[in-house]
Amino acid sequence: MEKDYKTIIEHFYHWEYTTPDKVFLRQPKGDSWKTMTYKEAGQQARSMATALEVKGLQKGDHIGILSKNCYHWIIADLAIMMGGYVSVPYYASLPKVQLRQVVKLSDVKLIFVGKLDSWGDKGEAISDSVQVIKFPHYPDNAEITMGDDWQTLLDAHDPKTDNFVPDGDDLWTIKFTSGTTGTPKGVMHIHKTPGLIIENERKTGWLGMYDVKDWKCFSFLPLNHVAERLGVEVPTIARGGSISFAESLDTFAKNLQETQPTMLFAVPRIWTKFYLGVLAKMPQKKLDRLRKIPFVSGMVKKKLRTALGLNEIKIAATGAAITPAFIKDFFKKLDINLVEAYGMTEVAGSMTNSPDPNSPQDSVGKAIPFGEVKIDPETDEILMKTPYMMTGYYKNKEKTDEVLIDGWIHSGDRGTIDDQGYVRVIGRVKDAFKTSKGSYITPNPMEEVIMKNDYVEQVCVAGLGIPQPIALVNLSEIGQAADKTLVAQSLESSIAAANENRAKYEHISTAIIDSEAWSVDNDILTPTLKVKRSKIDDLYGQSFMEWHEASDKIIWF
Repeated sequence: MEKDYKTIIEHFYHWEYTTPDKVFLRQPKGDSWKTMTYKEAGQQARSMATALEVKGLQKGDHIGILSKNCYHWIIADLAIMMGGYVSVPYYASLPKVQLRQVVKLSDVKLIFVGKLDSWGDKGEAISDSVQVIKFPHYPDNAEITMGDDWQTLLDAHDPKTDNFVPDGDDLWTIKFTSGTTGTPKGVMHIHKTPGLIIENERKTGWLGMYDVKDWKCFSFLPLNHVAERLGVEVPTIARGGSISFAESLDTFAKNLQETQPTMLFAVPRIWTKFYLGVLAKMPQKKLDRLRKIPFVSGMVKKKLRTALGLNEIKIAATGAAITPAFIKDFFKKLDINLVEAYGMTEVAGSMTNSPDPNSPQDSVGKAIPFGEVKIDPETDEILMKTPYMMTGYYKNKEKTDEVLIDGWIHSGDRGTIDDQGYVRVIGRVKDAFKTSKGSYITPNPMEEVIMKNDYVEQVCVAGLGIPQPIALVNLSEIGQAADKTLVAQSLESSIAAANENRAKYEHISTAIIDSEAWSVDNDILTPTLKVKRSKIDDLYGQSFMEWHEASDKIIWF
C-alpha cells in the first residue's frame, strides 16, 4: 500500500530541488550572519553521506551527535538520513561519566562532535572503536581535540547523487531520556512518526502550521530534545522554511531580535524571563494603563513585541514543563497566545495542545487529533495513546513493558480531564519531578550523598517548576548544637559532592535549613519516617523560586 505521508528527508529533497536558492540555515557570528541555502546544505549533507559510506558505515548503523545547536547539527542529521543511518543525539552538557554511559548504551559506530562549552577529558568517554568527526571550530567554544575534520571530509568526497528514502518502519532516531529512575533509556522512533505528524497537521490544521506563510524558526533549546526536534527542525524542513540559531547566551536577545521568527518554541523559564524583562522596563501598572488607551495600546504592544523579537510571531509554543497561568495571561495581553505542548519523548512530543486562545490558562489543552488521553482511576496518572508512539526503549524490554501497557503510555504525571476535554497536570506520580527547564530530576541519589553529613537528619531535594533543584534540610541534634558557620560550610561541601558528575541541569542551587522539625505529627514524615515530597511541595512550594534566586547558597529558615 502506498504511504500517505512523506518522510522528513523526502520533504528536504523537495525543497532542495524546487527552492535551491532559498535560505535554510542562519548562523550568527558577531554582527553578521552566515547563511546556507537548501542547495548548499544539501551538497554538504550529500558529501558527508558519501564520507560516512566510505568510512564503512552500513545502513541501520547508529551515529551520535554531541553538540549545541548550530547549522552543522542539522546538516549532520540530514547526512545521517540520506545514508539510511539512525541518529542518536545527546545533550551537549553531559559530563564525562554520563556521556560514557549513553555512548555505550546506544551502540554508535560514529559520533559527530561540535559546538561545546567544554571538552577537557570528555574524549575519554568515547571508546577507540567509535569513529569521530569534529565540526569546524566555533569561536568562544571548546576546541575539540580528536576526530576527523568536517571540512577535510567534505573536500575529499563527492556528493551523493541518489535520493535515498527510508522505509517508514525503519528506525529514525534514538532519544535518550533519564525518566523517573535516573537510568538513561533510549526512546526509539521510526521514520513514519515525524512524517505522519506533519501530514496530519496538514490535514487538520490543528496548530495552524500551514497557515504561516513565511516559516522562520529560532532554535536555541537542545536539538536532541524531542520538543526542539519535532517542533523546530522537522516542521521547518517540511515547510521549506528557515532556522536561525543563537550564537551564545550573551547574544540570545540580540539574535532573536534580528530574526523576528514567525514560530518560536520556548520553555516556561524563557517566557518568564521575557515577562520579567518587560516589567523591568515598564511596571505592570503603567503597562495596564497604556493598554486601556486604544491607539496607544497598539503601539505599545508592537514596541514590546519587537523588542522581544516577537513582532512577527504567528505560533508561540511553550512546553517541556507546565507554564504558569499568569505568564500565559501576560502574553495574551500582548496578543500572543502561548500554545501549551504537553507530552513526552515516548509519544514524539505533544499529547495535548492549546491552540484555542480561549483554552483555560491552567490547563495544557486538549488531546491532539488522533490522540487519546485518559486518567487512571486508581492513581490519577495521565495515560496517552497516539499514532506516534515509540516502538520501545532500545534494548530495554523490561522498562518498555513498565511504561507501555495495553497500548497506553503511562506518563508518570497525575492529572485530571474536565467535561470539555481539557487536561490539567497536578504533579508527578512518583518522586521525580520536572524543573522549569523541562528536565527530570531524580532526587534520591543526591539525597543519599547529603545524608552522609552528620549534621543532617532529613533531606528532601525538591524544585518542581523552578530552573534548578534545591535541598530542604532538617538538622540532626549534632547539627543543631554546632556552630552555624561550620554547619553551612559542611553543607556546602555536601551539596558540591551531590552535584559532582551530574549534568548542570541537575545541580542543586541552594540548601534551605528548616528550623521546624519534620515529624509524623506534622504530617511531613510517613509512619516509616520517610519524607512526604508532596507535603514539602505544598508547604514550601511558593518559596522555591525565591530560595533558588537568593544570593546565599545556604538559607536558614
